[in-house]
Amino acid sequence: MEKIIVNLEEKQRIDKYLSETLKESRSKIEKMLDKECITCNGNIAKSSLKIKNGDVIEFVKEYREEIDLLPENIPIDIVFETENIIIINKPSGMVVHPGSGVYEHTLANALLYHVKNLSDINENRPGIVHRIDKDTSGLLVVAKNNKAHQILGEEFKIHNVKRKYIALVKGILKHNHITVDAPIGRDEKNRKKMAVTEKNSKSAITHINVLKRFQDYTLVECILETGRTHQIRVHLSYIGYPIFNDPVYGKEEILGFGQFLHSSEIDLTEPITKEQLHFKVDLPKTFQDFLKKLEKQHDEKIDHGTKSET
Repeated sequence: MEKIIVNLEEKQRIDKYLSETLKESRSKIEKMLDKECITCNGNIAKSSLKIKNGDVIEFVKEYREEIDLLPENIPIDIVFETENIIIINKPSGMVVHPGSGVYEHTLANALLYHVKNLSDINENRPGIVHRIDKDTSGLLVVAKNNKAHQILGEEFKIHNVKRKYIALVKGILKHNHITVDAPIGRDEKNRKKMAVTEKNSKSAITHINVLKRFQDYTLVECILETGRTHQIRVHLSYIGYPIFNDPVYGKEEILGFGQFLHSSEIDLTEPITKEQLHFKVDLPKTFQDFLKKLEKQHDEKIDHGTKSET
């Protein structure tokens, strides 16, 4: 459950207040109220309830609407497959599963078309054990049966699945190695964002290693010790080096590609056969092309400096 303490000057209907506060559709809030997923001051709330300053609202953190999920013939890059799991290289721009007003063209829709058997522990998320953001590219693990799903879910929970990400950040990091240990919770000012906060937060640890410095940018490797929502994006922004092209935690989106963040490597144990697996995938072409541009600018600056000295 998640908690909100109402901050209002005048009374307001709870459905209108939550729709505006949570940035969710009025219809979704009404469905949550109809299914008795929301309480006010400990009592089940109805849509017509008028709330006042200081009231305490609690609601199911990840309410999932019933969705008619249909198979779609969308190409997917399958890196590896056994009877129990699939490793996907997800492109930037693809939503992993339906939700928040998105009901089609997701990875889940594509999986239903291409794969005969998928775990159904989460009906609206067939096969989906974990997720990465829409505009984050790279490796994702999918379960083909419920036993594999349950085992993998526990492995992620106790951090036995090791993941490495590559990110391009704005600014030049001075230190080669940084560990950010800062708790993450919902942003109180914008419920769709996460933030470093002591309120209603969970421990979050990210290890950052510098791979290369450019003019005004740094290429880094990020290793997750925990797996909080938007963790890498929040932590890098928190220390003053937001991921390039991140419109949410950075200052702007220059290219129509989303944040330059890529799930590049993953180490895990095949849940049934217990085989040790390691996978690594290249950066997307847009990411690589931008790095080549930075390389060229970097080399030209060095050449110009050398000529100036002579």
